[in-house]
Amino acid sequence: MKTTLKIMLAAVLILAAQSAPAQILKAGKSAPSGSVVYSLPVTSITFCVDAVREDFIAGPYASYAKKYMGSEAKTANEVNYYLKSIKLVPYLEADPAVRYAVNLKGKAADFLTLCSQGLVVASDSYTGKEEMWRFPSLAGNDRFAGKDAQDNLSTATTTLYKSVKTANGYEKVAVSQSQVVEKSAEKKAAETAATIFKLRSMRMAIVTGDTDATYSGEAMDAAIKELLRMEEEYMSLFYGTTVETVQTMNFDVVPQADRKEQKYVAFRLSDTEGLLPPSDLSGRPIVLDLELDELVAISESRGDGIFYRIPRTATARVMDGANMLLQTRIPIYQLGQTLTFPIK
Repeated sequence: MKTTLKIMLAAVLILAAQSAPAQILKAGKSAPSGSVVYSLPVTSITFCVDAVREDFIAGPYASYAKKYMGSEAKTANEVNYYLKSIKLVPYLEADPAVRYAVNLKGKAADFLTLCSQGLVVASDSYTGKEEMWRFPSLAGNDRFAGKDAQDNLSTATTTLYKSVKTANGYEKVAVSQSQVVEKSAEKKAAETAATIFKLRSMRMAIVTGDTDATYSGEAMDAAIKELLRMEEEYMSLFYGTTVETVQTMNFDVVPQADRKEQKYVAFRLSDTEGLLPPSDLSGRPIVLDLELDELVAISESRGDGIFYRIPRTATARVMDGANMLLQTRIPIYQLGQTLTFPIK
C-alpha cells in the first residue's frame, strides 16, 4: 500500500492547475489527461477451512474377531470427514465494476488520507492472499504389514501311497511327505489371538508381582507400556486402524449489494468427499448469513469532490444447518453508501 501511495503522490504533483470533480470511467473509455484513476473498495470474505479426513482400514482378521476375540469387528474400509476449524478473514479489494478519474492539483493530502483509511483504493490493488490448497494423503492396507505375531509359513505333512512289488503281487505302502506351505488366514488369526491373551497374562503377572523378576518404579511402567503397545498393534489386525489427515482449503465470498437476502453458500462439506465448492451439490451447504445493521441515511451531495464509500457493519454467522459454527462482526463496503468528498 505504501508503494501505491508513493506512485499516486508522484502523479498528483504533475496535475493541472484546477481541481475537477471525479468522473466515472465507462468501459473502454480512457482517463482524462492529468487525472488520477481510483476505485472504491469492496469487501471480500475468505474462509480458511480445515477438515479432518478419517480413513478406517479394516483389519485382515476382522472376520475372525468374533470367533477368537469375542466381539464383532468392522470388515469394510470407511472414509469420513468432519470440520476441524473455520477462520473468517475480510479483505479489501478494488471494485472491478467501476473506476473514477479525478484531477487533484493542490488537494493531494485529502485524497491520500482517504487512501490510508481504506475509503478509496487504487484500481490495481490486490489483497496479497496466498493460495493454500492441500489435499489429504490416502491410507493403504499395507499399514498391517509385518504385524503378525508368528511367521507366515507352516509345515504340512501329506500321506502318499506308492505301489511296491511283493511275492503276493503289488501292494500300496503309505509314505509321509513334509512340505513348507503358507499359513491360512484363520490359522494366523488364531496365533495372533493367542499372543494377545499371552501379553495380557504377562501384564497381569507384572502388576500383581507373580513373576520371577522384580519390577518397580520406572521399570514396571516401561514394561507395562511396552506390553500395551504390542497388544494394541496385534489388536489392530482384528479391529483395524484409523488414520487422520487434514485437508486445508480457502473459499471466497463477495457480498452483492443488489441481493435482498444476504445469505451465501460459502462452501460445502461431504462426509465422504470432504471440502467442496458451493457449486458441487453432493455436499451439505455451509451458509454465510449476514445480518446488516440499520443504515443511517445520509443526504448526498454531487458537487465538486471525489467519490468514497462508508461501509455497513454486519453480523456474520456461519451456519451448518441449524448449528452456528462462527459469529463475528465485519464492515462491508459495497453494502454501505457512496458519497462525495469535497476537494475545494
